[in-house]
Amino acid sequence: MIVLHPVLEICASDDFTLWPVAESAPYGFLPLSGALGPAEVGTAVMRIAACNDIAPGAGDGRPPRPADSLLGFLHGLLTLDDLFVSGGLRITDTATGTTFLPGCCTGLEERGDWLHVLDGTGSASFGHDPSPLAERHGDTVRLTVDAEREDSPVIELPVTDLRRLLAGAERDLADFLRLATAWTALHLPAHTTTLAAALHRALDVPAEPPCREARRQGGQTACWT
Repeated sequence: MIVLHPVLEICASDDFTLWPVAESAPYGFLPLSGALGPAEVGTAVMRIAACNDIAPGAGDGRPPRPADSLLGFLHGLLTLDDLFVSGGLRITDTATGTTFLPGCCTGLEERGDWLHVLDGTGSASFGHDPSPLAERHGDTVRLTVDAEREDSPVIELPVTDLRRLLAGAERDLADFLRLATAWTALHLPAHTTTLAAALHRALDVPAEPPCREARRQGGQTACWT
């Protein structure tokens, strides 16, 4: 069985105190979906903001970083035109245990490159160290875990299956963003609208109507529109 998840590369968060986050080891991957708990959502929001925590530069047109610690941390996410979300798509063959992971310096916002594999040039690479490579061969897509290795493990799946899995990843991201919007309404209510819009831009998912009310339901945070 082949499974695919959109994943966010995360780092250790031991010294983060601006809002509650889950314990995490450095250089792991957090699957994004609507099934995350509140602390995991907090971790995801923290990491996405950290990926874009870049000080304004001379002539870039952005306002100065605020002195307030919270607004200062969110400043890049809220003001940068081009946002980056470290991670990508994780694909696992559960029968063999082979996992295709995004490499360094690739982002979830770049997942449109998978369309090049299906309908364009027929191939795309997704970072380095490792150097994952996807190639279309007729009705099959071949995923090489590390193209720099001659003995690299590979995963092969039909084009139709990959299309279905990619559509599922988009649903997972949309579900995560609905959850994140409700989370911001509870934990960062003064910034719900701007932060939710920034998260949608960062993940390249069309924005939905704003959340008017957030409630806890069945152990999860729900957004009521």
